[in-house]
Amino acid sequence: MKKTISLVLGLFCMTHIWAQNPSNQYFKGEIPQKANKEFQFIAYYINQAVISNVYPKNDFLKGQVVGRLFGGNTSQTSDSLKTSYIEQRLIPFFIYTPKLFNGKATLRASFEIDWTWGDVAYGVGGNFGGAISADQVNLQTQNLELELNPAKGWYINLGLQRLYDTPYNPYKTTFDKMTTTGYRLAYFGTDGVGISVRKDWDYARIKSGYYKLYENYIQLNDDVTLLELTGEKDVSRNWKIGGSAYYLRDRASGAGGVSILSQGFNSLLASHNGVYRFNYGDVPYKADVVWLGTYFGRNTEHWLDPWMVNGFLNVNVGRADTLANQALSKDEWNHATDILGFAANMRTSYRYGQTLSDCITLDAIYSSGDANGLEDGKYSGVITGNQYGAPGAIYISTGSYLLMPHGNVVNRYMPAILDISNMGYGMTSAVLSVSKGLIPNKVNAKIGSAIAFSNVQPLGGGNLVGTEINGNIAYNFGPFMSLELHGAYLFLGDFYDSKQSSYGSSVNGNSDTRPVDPWTTFVVFKWLMF
Repeated sequence: MKKTISLVLGLFCMTHIWAQNPSNQYFKGEIPQKANKEFQFIAYYINQAVISNVYPKNDFLKGQVVGRLFGGNTSQTSDSLKTSYIEQRLIPFFIYTPKLFNGKATLRASFEIDWTWGDVAYGVGGNFGGAISADQVNLQTQNLELELNPAKGWYINLGLQRLYDTPYNPYKTTFDKMTTTGYRLAYFGTDGVGISVRKDWDYARIKSGYYKLYENYIQLNDDVTLLELTGEKDVSRNWKIGGSAYYLRDRASGAGGVSILSQGFNSLLASHNGVYRFNYGDVPYKADVVWLGTYFGRNTEHWLDPWMVNGFLNVNVGRADTLANQALSKDEWNHATDILGFAANMRTSYRYGQTLSDCITLDAIYSSGDANGLEDGKYSGVITGNQYGAPGAIYISTGSYLLMPHGNVVNRYMPAILDISNMGYGMTSAVLSVSKGLIPNKVNAKIGSAIAFSNVQPLGGGNLVGTEINGNIAYNFGPFMSLELHGAYLFLGDFYDSKQSSYGSSVNGNSDTRPVDPWTTFVVFKWLMF
C-alpha cells in the first residue's frame, strides 16, 4: 500500500515538475486555442517585367506616367526605341477590430509602395526607391478609414475611403465584382475622403455618401463636393436592378487638384486624362453636374447557370457659369455651358466549361460626343471622375490592354482611351474575348480582340480609333498566386490622321506625324495574401 501511495505521489510530482518546464510552458503560451481576430493583415503584391514601344518623352515622368496615350503626359510610341523595365508594387491593408467593441468598430489603413527596379535611392517621393541602397521615403496612403456597425446591416465609413460607383461595400466584396457591377468604375473609381452610410438587407442594398474632393481655402466657398445615393434590389434569383443619383458642386475654378495640372473643367488635367477641356481661359467658373442612372445584372457571379449579363445607362446633366467681369462682384455670372451627355454599356458572358475561366465574353459601350465644342453653348459629352483625379475613374474590366485600360499596372497607365468620354468625342467600342482553363484552376489562357470608333471625327481624322489583339496565359501556384504572360498589339485607325482637333488640343500629342502602332508584352507575378 505504501509503495502504491509513494508511486502515485512520485508520478504527481513528476507531472507537476514537467508542467513547470520552461519549454512546455512556452509552447502552451504560444499556440492559442483560437486565432486572434483583432488584427488582420492583407496585401496585394505584383512584380512585372515589361517590354514595349511606349514611353514618355518628358524625362521627369520616368517614375509614374498616368493618362491618355499621346496626351498631355507626353507619352508616345517608337518604331526604333524599345522600352524594357521591371517594376513592383505592394498594397498592404492593416485592419484592427478590437474585441472591446464586439466587432462594431473597425479601423482600416491601406498604403502603396511601388518603384521601378533601379530608379532612385536616398530621396523623398512616391513611385521610386528601387536603386542600389534603396532607403527611399516612398510610403503613400491610399485609405485611412473607420467603419462603424451600429446595427445589423448598417455600416458607416468615415475618412479616406474607396470611392467606387457600385452599391457594394468595397471592403467586403471582391474587386472583380466591383468592376462588373454598377457602373464598373467607369464614372468613379478612386479614393475620396468623406462619410458614407449603407444598409444591406438579404435581397437589397442602399448607400449614400458625402465626399469633399477638394477643400482649397477653408475660409472661402471654393470647394469641390460630391454627393452620392445608390441602391440595388434582387428582383429574382438571377436578376438585380439598381439606380443612382450623384451630384457634384464645383466652386474651385480649377484651383487645387493634381500637382501643377490642377483639376476640374478648365485644367491641364483634361489633356492628360483624355477628357474634354472647357476652354474658359483664366476666367473663374462654377459648375453643377448631376448623374442619373440605372444598372442591372443577371447571374453576376456567373455561378447559377452559363449566362451572365450586366449593363448600365447613365445620363449627366448640368451647367457651368463664368464670371462676367472679374473687376465686378463675384455674384455677377454669365451662363456659359449647358451639359447633357450619356453612356450605355452591355456585357454578356457565356460559360461553356466547368470553371469560370471557360467562357466567351462580349463587352460593348457607347458614349455620346460633342461635334462643335462650346460654340453652341452646350456640351453633349460625358463627364466622369477623371475630370478631377489622376485617375478618378478606371474602366479596366473590358479585357483590352492598350485600346482601353487594363488592371495590370504599377507606375505606367497609358491606354489610347483612358476615359469613356474619349476627349469629348464620344466612343463606340466592343471587346470580344475567349478564355479556357487548359488545366482546370491551374493553367488558364485567353485570347481577345477590341475595336473602338470615335462618334465624332477630329479635324482631319476619321472615326476608327484602333483595333487590338491580345492574349495571355497564366499558371496558378495556389489560391490568388499566379505567374502570367501577357501580350497586346494595337493597330491605330484613321482617328490619328488628325493634326489638330476642333477643340484646339492635339489628338497626337502636338505631333505632325501619325504615331506608330503601340505594342506591349510582360511577365507578371501576382499574389493576394491574407
